[in-house]
Amino acid sequence: MQDKKRKRVAIIFGGCSPEYGVSLQSAYAVIAHLDREKYESVLVGISAEGRWYEFHGKEERIAEDTWCNEEDCIPAAVSPDRVGGGLLLFKDGKVEKKEIDAAFPILHGSNGEDGTVQGMFELAGIPVVGCGTLASALCMDKDRAHRLVSLEGIRTPGSFVIERDADRAQTLQRAEALGYPLFVKPVKAGSSYGITRVTEAEGLPEAIEAALAYDRRVIIEEEIVGFEVGCAVMERNGLVIGEVDEIELSGDFFDFDEKYTLKSSVIHVPARIGREKAKEVKQAAAVIYRALDCRGFARVDMFLTGEGEIVFNEVNTIPGFTAHSRFPNMMKAAGVSFGEILDAVMDGVSDR
Repeated sequence: MQDKKRKRVAIIFGGCSPEYGVSLQSAYAVIAHLDREKYESVLVGISAEGRWYEFHGKEERIAEDTWCNEEDCIPAAVSPDRVGGGLLLFKDGKVEKKEIDAAFPILHGSNGEDGTVQGMFELAGIPVVGCGTLASALCMDKDRAHRLVSLEGIRTPGSFVIERDADRAQTLQRAEALGYPLFVKPVKAGSSYGITRVTEAEGLPEAIEAALAYDRRVIIEEEIVGFEVGCAVMERNGLVIGEVDEIELSGDFFDFDEKYTLKSSVIHVPARIGREKAKEVKQAAAVIYRALDCRGFARVDMFLTGEGEIVFNEVNTIPGFTAHSRFPNMMKAAGVSFGEILDAVMDGVSDR
C-alpha cells in the first residue's frame, strides 16, 4: 500500500539511446540524493533494447549497469488510461497496477529527452518532473531551437540543414559560403554524439555520414570563436539561476570523453568573467528558457565571443547529474544543494 505521506515518483532511467550509460549514472545520483521521507521511489529501467521494467534490486546495480536481470526486474508498461491508469506490472501471468504521483525521466538523448516519453506520461495524465513535450522536442531540435531564440534578438550561429539525399555539390558550396572551420552535427542528438569539427572541404562528406548515423537531418554550423558558458536554471517561486560556468578547452571542442571524464579540459565555476557580463549571460538564459517553453529545470548553453557577445548554443532539458555534471555544480556554487534542487523540481510538479 502506498504511503500517503510520501509522493510516489517513478524515476525513469536507461533508455533506447546512445546516451543510455550516462542516464544510469545520472539516475543513480538522483536516487542517492532523494529525500526518502518525502518521496517513495519507483525505479523504472528501460533497457538499451527498449524494454521497460520495474527494478527492485540494489541501487548500485544501476550505476554498474547490472540492473537488468530476471531476479531484480518485473516487466512493466505505462497505461495511457487517464482514469485509474499508472504503471502496469506483468508477473505470474497477471497484470498488477501501481499508482504513481509523478514521473521523473532521467533520460538523455533520443527516445527520452526529446518529448517522446514526456508525451506518453502527459497522455496518461501523470505529471512529469521537468520540461514537457513541447519544450523537450524543441530543445532537442537544434535548428528549430535556434530559429525561435533568434526571434528574441539573441544571436545564433550561422547554419543550414541537410538531409541524407541532399545534393553534395550544393552542400559543399553552402559550407564554403559559411566558412571553415565549421561543425557538423545531428540535428537531434546529445552528449556530442556524431559531432565533427571540419577544417577543410575534404573532411565534410565523412563528417556528414558520421552525423547521419544519429539522425536523418544534419546541421552544418559556423564555428563561434570564443568559449562556452552555461547557466543552470530551475523554478522555485520564480526562476533560480545558478552561477555561470565556463568550459576551458584543451582540444577543438567539448566532446563526449571530455564531458564525462574531464581528462584535460577544465570547468570553471563561477566563470572567469566580470559581474556585469555574468548578469547579462543569466538574463539571456532566462529569455531562452522561456522562449522554448521550458519548465521545472534545464541547462542553457551559450558561447561568449572575444568581443563579449552572447551566442546561443543549445538547451539540455534533462542535464546530467553525474559527478562531473555542470548543472548541480552551478547550483551548488549559488548555494543550492543537490537535495534542494530535487525538492524544488518535485514540488514544482504539483504547482502546475
